[in-house]
Amino acid sequence: MASPIAATAPYWVPALSMLMIYRRVRRNFGVQPWRPVRNGIRLGFLALVAAMLCVLGAFQPQLAPGLGIGAALGAPLGLLALKHTHVAWRDGQRTYTPNPWIGGALTALLVGRIAWRYTHEGVAAAQAPSALTLGMATVLIGYSLVYAIGLMVQMRRLAAQRDAADPPAP
Repeated sequence: MASPIAATAPYWVPALSMLMIYRRVRRNFGVQPWRPVRNGIRLGFLALVAAMLCVLGAFQPQLAPGLGIGAALGAPLGLLALKHTHVAWRDGQRTYTPNPWIGGALTALLVGRIAWRYTHEGVAAAQAPSALTLGMATVLIGYSLVYAIGLMVQMRRLAAQRDAADPPAP
């Protein structure tokens, strides 16, 4: 007999996924306040997920090519997104304005793939890992890791520029 959690997973896993996707989409548009603690937590979580995907690739070699290609595509996309991100001071707080097209396109690609699996392969098949789905997820993870690290560097540089421009009063 399946546990109540496992029996209800087809209902709450998609709902939780949609909540996470909503939060991700919301972060792609408009001026965003810089929250270093939240970024650090996100970076730690992404690193943990990336490590788990590496372990998965080691134990299931048929998934490794998708994971490797995903990481190889995600990192340059993160660098491209950083190039098009604007950082600035607003009302005494560091902010950034991400380019919505790259992050939005990656999110739409992943959501489309998940929706395809649920509608064409069924709920049971959608819970089993696929090289293509995990590859797309790895693109998003690689992109997010590079973007989070690069944004941290840009924000430190922005703070250093302000400190250099406004020396402390004697």
